[in-house]
Amino acid sequence: MAVKEKKQNDLAPYYFHQGTNYEAYKYLGCHLEENDGRLTYIFRTWAPNAARVSVIADFNSWNSWDMQRVTEGGIWELKYESDRDLDGTFYKFEITGRDGVTWQKSDPYAFYSETLTKTASIIKCRSDFKWNDSPWFKHRKKIFTPTEKNSYFYSAPMNIYEMHLGSWKTRDGACTADGEHYLTYREIADELAPYVKKMGFTHVELMPIMEHPFDGSWGYQVCSYYAPTSRFGSPDDFRYFVNKLHTCGIGVILDWVPAHFPKDRHGLFEFDGEPLYEYQGKDRMEHKGWGTRCFDIGRNEVQCFLISNALYWLREFHIDGLRVDAVASMLYLDYDREPGEWIPNKNGDNKNLEAIAFFQKLNATVFGEFGDILMIAEESTAWPMITKPVSMGGLGFNFKWNMGWANDMFEYVSLDPYFRKHHHSKLTFPMMYAYSENYILPVSHDEVVHGKKSLVDKMFGEYDQKFAGMRAFLVYMMTLPGKKMMFMGSEYAQFREWDFENQLQWFMLDYPRHTEMQRFVSKINNFYLSSPELWEIDTDWAGFEWIDPNNGDENIISYRRKSVSGKELIVVINFAPVERRGFRVRVPKSGYYAEVLTTDEYRFGGNNLLNSEPVKSTSVSENGGKADYIEINLPSFGGVIFRKQAKSINKKQ
Repeated sequence: MAVKEKKQNDLAPYYFHQGTNYEAYKYLGCHLEENDGRLTYIFRTWAPNAARVSVIADFNSWNSWDMQRVTEGGIWELKYESDRDLDGTFYKFEITGRDGVTWQKSDPYAFYSETLTKTASIIKCRSDFKWNDSPWFKHRKKIFTPTEKNSYFYSAPMNIYEMHLGSWKTRDGACTADGEHYLTYREIADELAPYVKKMGFTHVELMPIMEHPFDGSWGYQVCSYYAPTSRFGSPDDFRYFVNKLHTCGIGVILDWVPAHFPKDRHGLFEFDGEPLYEYQGKDRMEHKGWGTRCFDIGRNEVQCFLISNALYWLREFHIDGLRVDAVASMLYLDYDREPGEWIPNKNGDNKNLEAIAFFQKLNATVFGEFGDILMIAEESTAWPMITKPVSMGGLGFNFKWNMGWANDMFEYVSLDPYFRKHHHSKLTFPMMYAYSENYILPVSHDEVVHGKKSLVDKMFGEYDQKFAGMRAFLVYMMTLPGKKMMFMGSEYAQFREWDFENQLQWFMLDYPRHTEMQRFVSKINNFYLSSPELWEIDTDWAGFEWIDPNNGDENIISYRRKSVSGKELIVVINFAPVERRGFRVRVPKSGYYAEVLTTDEYRFGGNNLLNSEPVKSTSVSENGGKADYIEINLPSFGGVIFRKQAKSINKKQ
């Protein structure tokens, strides 16, 4: 039977309408109350403009059971006392707008959903999953504790493997276009966790796994924000995925999309017959380029929906951080809009003041509960103080993708080396702003699609030159200040651009150059993890010093990276197709310097132009004083790293 009643003195709806209920998912949606063996299912949804709201489900033969409006702000409720467990059954809300038109809607707060062409929500009130990742959280708290000097930066290595679950690997290598060949969360986790650990990554970042109906959106057009996609299994299967990676010492970051949602009729689009989750004004309602609606982030109930959702993934699925998509599209009123299509704010400019307030509220709330997680902004402009605390007037993120660095570098490595001297500043200019924000250096999915070419194919030259150029690029990337990120498939130099419908070209590992690249990526990743010089001081010039930033004629740069203890690495990178024997590099102190990493070993696909023995420095008179130099072999399209030896020894470290 259906039971309708209005619950008095309930603070959850009050805080929801006030914009401060950050556990909204525990109130809205479908929930189970058990009392003396009786099972009562409570359905709630927010639909202030609706004339009528009903629950339709397979357990009521898809008949309409009317809900009761229980708040003036528009929350509707139905309590149903069931004689059986309804977990796994299907339901929707049937909503009639003020215009008399009726639509069937999925539950915005559903924890489980059908996928692809099927759109019902699925009741999921129980979980019997047992976590055993408490050692990971002790580790996370220890290594990702902010420093005293910079409360929003971690003095620890971070090397992210970005991936799309549907195309990393598929069943029998088949295309996923029919939705039949996905691996499960559990199958992926069991293979992925040891792989990324061996390869030297610290985190996996997943492109959106919240339920979305269209594979071609890559997950960025979400319809069910609280439901991990059922393409790969159940919510508990996804918990297994996270738990498995944690037990292998790998963090999990989710791509999160608070900017916009698609116009699928079963989703958030005009949920109660009118704009509700989206802005009402035509100047802000849509992203024309994406064909989506923009969240009305100035509305209290929408803020609760989104902030509760961010916390939901951190709390209920033990997620270690969120990469927030399309931040710039939210911050600018004129984003993707022509003159006359947008209205300035009260100050007369193009800043979305509601977005600023929303991000500050979001990050202050998240960091108020979790002090050791990641909030990463994908922000493509020079908006200031993205990664500064809210207390300082910043937006409150603790990391930001350095997309300017990526654009400059990919342009540089694609150039004929003959012309690179005219663009040498692309190598050096990123250091001019390297400490203005807390950066992640990204080789992301956006850079290996739509004709931009795969990472290896961006490189100038013939076949072998491309691989050499990529190894040199990776030395530059892994030794600059900033955390690191690489998109799946790049680690073994897949030539084909990423294709969301097909698994990565793992067969490429049957060819030597690709196996050699994979071996090199593992080597430099693990070298990065074990070298405090490359990550202990990432926030100011104390950790970096140029040796020679101006050798554009030879396409060479050199610099020092330093640790807190005073240890140093000497990095020299040659972006020209000419090897340099006896190349002079200035060093800070006299002594012996050993080559601790080179791109040119045979096992990495190089020509084996090595510095096999430690090199002794020589003193040279210079500018009225003395300077110390070493003479090294510098491979073409190659990078080398040296470390000073404590004593004169005759072998490499």
